[in-house]
Amino acid sequence: MIRRARQMVTPGIRYMVLASLLLSIMALFVKMAGERLPSSQSVLARAVVGVALSVLLIRQAGISPWGERRGLLLFRGAAGFAALLCYFWALTKLPIAETTILMYMSPPITTVLAALTIGERIRARDGPGLALCLAGLVLVVQPDFLFRGAGKGLDLFAAGIALLGAFLAACAYVSIRRLSASEHHYVIVLYLPLVSLLGSIPLAARTALWPTAAEWGLLIGIGLTAHAAQICLTRGLERETASRAMSTSYLQVVFVSVWGYVFFQELLNGPAVAGAALIIAGTLFLVKS
Repeated sequence: MIRRARQMVTPGIRYMVLASLLLSIMALFVKMAGERLPSSQSVLARAVVGVALSVLLIRQAGISPWGERRGLLLFRGAAGFAALLCYFWALTKLPIAETTILMYMSPPITTVLAALTIGERIRARDGPGLALCLAGLVLVVQPDFLFRGAGKGLDLFAAGIALLGAFLAACAYVSIRRLSASEHHYVIVLYLPLVSLLGSIPLAARTALWPTAAEWGLLIGIGLTAHAAQICLTRGLERETASRAMSTSYLQVVFVSVWGYVFFQELLNGPAVAGAALIIAGTLFLVKS
């Protein structure tokens, strides 16, 4: 039984689970830093750390940093940068759980885009697992536009920005799948912080504030966790189809719910616990299929 379970959880899935954990920690840091600092400053910090670590890893690997398919690499970087701007801004305007569920519209979008652009098949047996994950997400977040009367509704403009970020993230994920056959994963990772650095400098220069000691720690943490997550995400997408890999990443919602309880005293009610169970069940179903 244990051996069979280990065979179900492939190396690609392990990378995606670790990426989900790291991204949830990054979201926590962004939320904390965003209480005073502008979101563009968090994007810039993430980019600076990411470029520095990427260059170091690429030099150690002895490979060219520029890659072969530079146009697609630039597209990957630009789509990821725009998605980060949307996500980080939405985290400062919306509750962390609601922002996460809106951004996590990217896995089904990724599945559709992968089918349209790189020929990956959408299997009928993927349906039940995806349905369980989506149902679990709704129960965990309990968005006001579905649970009327449960609380204050989401700001529609901020929610729209988060959904735009989900679409842009899906574009970046599909480009990673296309690049993984010809490019080293360190090069693929480099282009996100590189484009983000060039794009965020003029944005942050207009609104930047000098961080406190605690905020410096948060900004560095954003960069470190985000960069490590990108490496795990890229390695996972190299080893799994887009639909299986991104469906596994739904586990980030479970992690975010834990951080909400620990750091913001957001108690998990019955529907939220049930939703977390559905997400785990749906993810295991997709891994098995």
